[in-house]
Amino acid sequence: MSVSDTLGEPFDKLSIFYPMWNEEEYVERALIAGRRACERLVESGDIRDWELIVVDDASTDSTGAIADRLAGEDPRVRVVHHEVNRKLGGAMKTGFASATGDLILYTDADLPFDMSELPRAVRLLREYDADIVSAYRFDRTGEGYLRSVYTFVYNLLIRTLFDVKARDINFAFKLCRARVFEHVELRSEGSFIDAELVIRATRLGYEMLQFGVDYFPRTRGESTLSSPSVITTILREMWELRGDLQNIEPVIERR
Repeated sequence: MSVSDTLGEPFDKLSIFYPMWNEEEYVERALIAGRRACERLVESGDIRDWELIVVDDASTDSTGAIADRLAGEDPRVRVVHHEVNRKLGGAMKTGFASATGDLILYTDADLPFDMSELPRAVRLLREYDADIVSAYRFDRTGEGYLRSVYTFVYNLLIRTLFDVKARDINFAFKLCRARVFEHVELRSEGSFIDAELVIRATRLGYEMLQFGVDYFPRTRGESTLSSPSVITTILREMWELRGDLQNIEPVIERR
């Protein structure tokens, strides 16, 4: 018996988008994994249709060209190109704005989790009538000691300043109902956008569910999330959001 038999109609469409900057070594693998996961969800009756979106954030390598070639081979793959680099926040805003599904998943090109976890996330979102399902890493030691410390301090700061009980707020696995973005307007241009999404959504009354996944650290290329310039931007946008939240009232009654 399929999920749709026991829990109602399947979701109309799942959009998965990947913000990419110079990810030529990962782009094809990411799309293959996304396609495989979506096909399984269609077979199980959880979704009717799907799309994969690459947001090419003005890459200087062949990321855009590879993505365009793959999109030409599969009508369910789309590519959005930025003329100038807009960092993670700008790429994520483009991805959410470009998605046409009633479910939207955002993740990184380097696949920090096993895509076979996606059906579980869809099931949890449906069964618990959640608005966002956000994954956290069981073990973060693979990213290195300094990065682990940075992540711990950052999550503690978010919980303290914004009263958001998120275990791993910047992890790139967030499955959202599209209805969230009827009221959530994201403004961050930097890496703070993950936290901004969760903070704004929960402050407006949307419900978030968290679950743990195994973590697979990047093996090629280099992450810039803990660079001094990125941290400076996060702190600035964090301060700006604190002031903005004074004007936010819940639009969704807690169930």
